[in-house]
Amino acid sequence: MAQEPQHYRVLTSLDLIKQGNNPAIYNSKRQSEVKADLSSHPHSLIPGYDERLSIRADPKRPRLDLDDSIEASEICDATKYTEYAINTSDTRYPRISEYSQRRAASSTPSASLNPLLRLSHPSYGLPESLVKNLTRLGIDSIYPWQSSCLLGRGVLNGKTNLVYSAPTGGGKSLVADVLMLRRVIEDPQKKAILVLPANWLVNDAIENCTTDSLGVVVMDELHMIDDYYRGYLIELMATKLLTLGGTVQLIGMSATLSNTEQLARWLNAKHYVSNYKPIPIEEFWTFDNSIYPASTAREFVEIADQSKADHAAVSSADDVTKKFKSRMTPVRWISESRFKELQNPVANVVVGLAIETAKAGFGALIFCSNRKGCETLARLVSRAKVEDISDQVLEQRKEVLAELRSLPIGIDETLARTVMRGVAFHHAGITVEEREIVAEAYNKGILKVLVATCSLAAGINLPARRVIIQGAKMGKLTIGPAMLRQMRGRAGRKGKDEIGETYLCCHEGDVVEAAQLIQAELPVVASCLEPEKRGIKRQAALLEVITVRLATHPIAIQEYVRRTLLFHIMEAQNLDLMVEEAIHQLIADGFIEVDNSGSYQATQLSRAVVSSYMTPEDGLLVHGELRRALQAFVMDGELHVFYLFTPIQLNGMTEIDWQIFRREMENLDDSGMRVLRLIGVNPGLVNKMANSGKSLPETDERLIYHRCYLAFQLRDLCDETPIHAVAQRYKVTTGSVQTLSQCCEGFAAGMIQFCDRMGWGMLKSVLEHMGDRLKAGARADLLELARIPFVKSRTARVLWDNGFRSLLAVAEADPKDLLPILLLAQPTKARMDGQDEGKYRQKMMLKAEIIVGAANRLWGIQQQVEIEVDI
Repeated sequence: MAQEPQHYRVLTSLDLIKQGNNPAIYNSKRQSEVKADLSSHPHSLIPGYDERLSIRADPKRPRLDLDDSIEASEICDATKYTEYAINTSDTRYPRISEYSQRRAASSTPSASLNPLLRLSHPSYGLPESLVKNLTRLGIDSIYPWQSSCLLGRGVLNGKTNLVYSAPTGGGKSLVADVLMLRRVIEDPQKKAILVLPANWLVNDAIENCTTDSLGVVVMDELHMIDDYYRGYLIELMATKLLTLGGTVQLIGMSATLSNTEQLARWLNAKHYVSNYKPIPIEEFWTFDNSIYPASTAREFVEIADQSKADHAAVSSADDVTKKFKSRMTPVRWISESRFKELQNPVANVVVGLAIETAKAGFGALIFCSNRKGCETLARLVSRAKVEDISDQVLEQRKEVLAELRSLPIGIDETLARTVMRGVAFHHAGITVEEREIVAEAYNKGILKVLVATCSLAAGINLPARRVIIQGAKMGKLTIGPAMLRQMRGRAGRKGKDEIGETYLCCHEGDVVEAAQLIQAELPVVASCLEPEKRGIKRQAALLEVITVRLATHPIAIQEYVRRTLLFHIMEAQNLDLMVEEAIHQLIADGFIEVDNSGSYQATQLSRAVVSSYMTPEDGLLVHGELRRALQAFVMDGELHVFYLFTPIQLNGMTEIDWQIFRREMENLDDSGMRVLRLIGVNPGLVNKMANSGKSLPETDERLIYHRCYLAFQLRDLCDETPIHAVAQRYKVTTGSVQTLSQCCEGFAAGMIQFCDRMGWGMLKSVLEHMGDRLKAGARADLLELARIPFVKSRTARVLWDNGFRSLLAVAEADPKDLLPILLLAQPTKARMDGQDEGKYRQKMMLKAEIIVGAANRLWGIQQQVEIEVDI
């Protein structure tokens, strides 16, 4: 017999606002709808820029029309409000919102009732001056779980390691902060390290015999230990510190750990798990324009499982959905839209929830599956009327636009049109500077809606009243439980909100997966050294400890291996066999040798690989390339160096556009063609790929072509081509070009260190010079100017061309004299009207003052060094 429909009412944060329970809504309203006036005089000298609006245009994107507005659909309450919400005894569903319960009877004891919750309590041993500083920051008391965690035996005095887990926003960082402060206060000679990860720091301390100076090492985001690319570094670092057996206290923390006890056994630590959330979070999921509490996903999964048990092989997701709807009534639903852009239920719900939040004066954070989707959705939300804003907020948004416009790359076309509506996007396709400006504006409440990729969830602290997740998939893969928790964890933050809400908005084909995801438990965090992940024989696990002489004898190596997390997961017999195979492979590859005593000694190659922070696989590849370069290095051009500087790890970062590859190849001179022959690029294959439109399979051959394609971009950057122009030339994002440049700087430093350890002094000198050019993004004559903050590439060249050719010349300049030069260096010369142009010039004037001040400091340091050398 079908169950009777269950009706209940959950108060959302917007309901509470309507009832007048939150005063955070803007008091000052404009009388008419605010429209951004971005008109400017047509004048532009840079191809690819919008000449009318002075913005960075993308020919692939559709042009926006701010007057092409739409209306967000109305969000309605459930038609029935029964006594079920109060009287039901079914604990699977919320009887009343958690927020209301918290308001009626707070579950957090006050410091007045429990003196141990005050940081000034003698038990914590913090100096009065430090406590006062924390109080000025708004931190004078802690939560009960934090107190229990800190007061565990041996934790505060550093005698005991600690592993703990608490929800995002639950106060994990403060526990680590207190423990780090305690270590350096007790012994000012001790160091505290916060790593994510920083394996080379520990290697350096071991090699230099300075590990005694380490007091505490905090491993944030400990769940990343099974991350394919970086996780093994955390495990290696912790294992080496455990092997030393010194006085270093190890602290591991995360919001998404399920096997805390197992990790604590590995680290010989106490463990603590807290589920306390200082801000109550209401969780919902939506599909087919209806909103349900997340707890009802259990009912959906039970219906789906029952269908399978009844052998309903042909039962579709639609059948399960119909049964679910017959039993459950949504708490709210979104009316269908008359606008074609909102015909898709997910888009309709996402836009409706975002607009409702913004109109109430709060922030909404939307997670999208990819970069293109972020920008598309940001444009869509901005077309709906987000809010009526005060004159103050309007001016603040103009400030944000001015700051974005003052960047060397100009302002992105979509951001130029959405920011004034209180909407922006955030992903790796825009530059670091753009992301910082957007994030700060959102954090201050200047922007109300931020659309981001899932990478934002784990990396940046940007809380929101509402977190809206657009679909159960990010890219082609379904979101994992840990990532879902990370994204939900952005909702609500102490001191900013009284409540947080999360919405998982499901596409028609994702409903079953979404319901299962909501109910899924966190996965067990495992070792990255497992054979099916990154085999120990191909990693630095053994190579590092032998090279830094932490363990060289087979017995010592065995003891080291038994301190890895892998030892707590894998059978000892299989582990010993794996280690034996790894040792044989390291000997075969020329990384280690066996001495007369049976101990293992690192070779010159091993020392070069470890000191340059490479894995054995990458080290062998780099060693082969550099040896070939020593035999035949193309010195009458720069492409060979840029190819060597392209990190192996960036393989696959961007797809090769073979038409562009062929274009660049055809423009090479004889020097460039000799480079292609030396590194193994076949012009015939390039032509074949350009004509066929296919892609190469994942092989070593593909790695060569991919690195060569990226080397073309590096060459252009160091030839003073602006980032935005390089991005347009290769049809990639400005963010990816910037990421390439930054990654290459680190890889180049490793290459230089590699050559130094191998004794290849001449090659090292060549690479050092080109490394300096890579940092500057300029030719050799501009290297001195490029040391100044805000002076890179085009800016340095314009300064040079206008007579400012040294640090001294810039240091002695009047900032007013630099202003017109900085304006000339911008990617567009167009003016904006009235106050907008004034704000822009103020930003540029501030940069001029910073540049002069920095040049003075650098000049002073240079003079001091010269004086000391003379003495």
